[in-house]
Amino acid sequence: MTRRPDTAETVHLALELLRRIPRNRKISATELHEQLCSAGLQRDLRTIQRQLEMLSTQFDIERDDRSKPYGYRWKERANGLSVPMLSEQESLLLTLAEQYLQKLLPASLMKSMDGFFAQARSNLASSEKSGQARDWLSKVRVIGTTQPLLPPSIKPGIFESVSNALYGDHWLRIDYKNANGKVNSAEVMPLGLAQQGPRLYLVCRYRSYDNERSLALHRLQKAEISSMRFERPKEFRLDRYDDDGRFGFGNGRRIRLTFEIENDAGLHLTESPLSSDQRVRRLHDGWLAIAATVTETEVLDWWLLGFGTRIRKIRRSAARVSSKDGL
Repeated sequence: MTRRPDTAETVHLALELLRRIPRNRKISATELHEQLCSAGLQRDLRTIQRQLEMLSTQFDIERDDRSKPYGYRWKERANGLSVPMLSEQESLLLTLAEQYLQKLLPASLMKSMDGFFAQARSNLASSEKSGQARDWLSKVRVIGTTQPLLPPSIKPGIFESVSNALYGDHWLRIDYKNANGKVNSAEVMPLGLAQQGPRLYLVCRYRSYDNERSLALHRLQKAEISSMRFERPKEFRLDRYDDDGRFGFGNGRRIRLTFEIENDAGLHLTESPLSSDQRVRRLHDGWLAIAATVTETEVLDWWLLGFGTRIRKIRRSAARVSSKDGL
């Protein structure tokens, strides 16, 4: 026998629906059902439809029943509730979050926020009072430090499966094509997601292994969430994995790097050092002598090669606790 929802559950569902009904566009019961499921509120579609019918009679909610699926929205002059209203500042924050964080949040969470994102965009577009907040979107931008590249294509459903498995600590069954074109099937423990330039990488452990690997999402041919959950390794930390240079194609080896660089080419290093222990000495011929403790990676090699003839006397040695390096 199906358990009837208690009053608290009914009120919670009603409030969640009221929060997600937009003002300037119509939304269907199916869309609201998908958003609630993505947010972890599992209710059948018929329950959502009954709630919407009730809410449209009790609140200033317009129901368009000229054709199915019916559409719902707040009436033009409705006071509504304080819950569904977004302030100008909240609308701006949500719009920026949608633009810059969509690949760093679980797909299910982004889906559950669709109504809020739509309302935020609508608020900024339609309100005369939101002019300054709307203009702010054209006043800020995240800029890369390398040649811009278009993001590689990720197969449909891959990001959703990966991010949701990572969010819920579920094993993930994958087919992965390596750089040589060989496809391998495996079950992996998702531990982290990182965006490096236009690319997304999954940090994971293969079943029966205790080391981490980085897999490019665009090389995943298939990704299926398992119903089995895992206990996240207490010793793993994504920030430490990054600090070890693993996303720069390194193995975590720390070195003391010294080189000389033309003043104009190396001036930015006096403002943005390579490390907290970096030392700089100005040479008489217009060059700078630099010494810093860094992680040895292929990215470091590419960075050094990029200076061409404007860099010289590159030396590497095992990192020491303290070093004068002749500076």
